[in-house]
Amino acid sequence: MNTSLESKSLPEGVRRVTAALQDAGHPHAPLMLDDAARTAQQAADALGIVVGQIAKSIIFRRKSDGAAVLVITSGDRRVDEQRVEALVGPLGRADADFVKARTGFSIGGVAPVAHAQPPVTLIDRELFRFDEIWAAAGHPHGVFRLKPADLERLTGAPVADVVQRKV
Repeated sequence: MNTSLESKSLPEGVRRVTAALQDAGHPHAPLMLDDAARTAQQAADALGIVVGQIAKSIIFRRKSDGAAVLVITSGDRRVDEQRVEALVGPLGRADADFVKARTGFSIGGVAPVAHAQPPVTLIDRELFRFDEIWAAAGHPHGVFRLKPADLERLTGAPVADVVQRKV
């Protein structure tokens, strides 16, 4: 079950995402799910959609400068780190402390917008298979609806082929 945001006191991350979406004129406010949606499958199940419609946010650490690299991909795809490295340079793992410090969000709730420090962002082309997608809204219970083109507009990020090829 989804709950309108007006009826709850919101976590700080969701408030930041809500403000960023409002400032950008995005028509869909975040929703708070009754159950946590820390994985793409959990979010899809809660929303009654296919897992590919979940825009999952994967954070890496760029080795050259320590910048956060955000890859937004379809929930049914796996990021190909070599493809991402070809675009942004060598990558390292981002632990929970790094993710929280750079994005302001905890793992499981990383939104594509309203980061504490703007990340280097790439949008996976596979998201464009869908008319409507859903992304995390700054908290494991928070999500918001958008179109893949909205993701481009909201983040200013390029669209790239960054997932493993299906065999």
